[in-house]
Amino acid sequence: MTTLAEFMIIAGADNRPPMLEKSLFDSWKSRMEHYMKNRENARMILNLVQNGPLIWPTVTEEDGTIRTKKYEELSATEKIQA
Repeated sequence: MTTLAEFMIIAGADNRPPMLEKSLFDSWKSRMEHYMKNRENARMILNLVQNGPLIWPTVTEEDGTIRTKKYEELSATEKIQA
């Protein structure tokens, strides 16, 4: 019987990440890295997986309170990361 992962390979589903076969983790990890490298913004995706999610920048108000920046307040680089 064909497994779901094998069926996806046969069907040519290249727009979905490869399925995890528990007994084949090393192979799956390698395939996931190749999959991420072929996506748009590959460097940012790999960075996110390796280092965790983006920590939203904060702003210290005049009264000393700390809040997260609003999207409109982000720099161009921060907007791309977000």
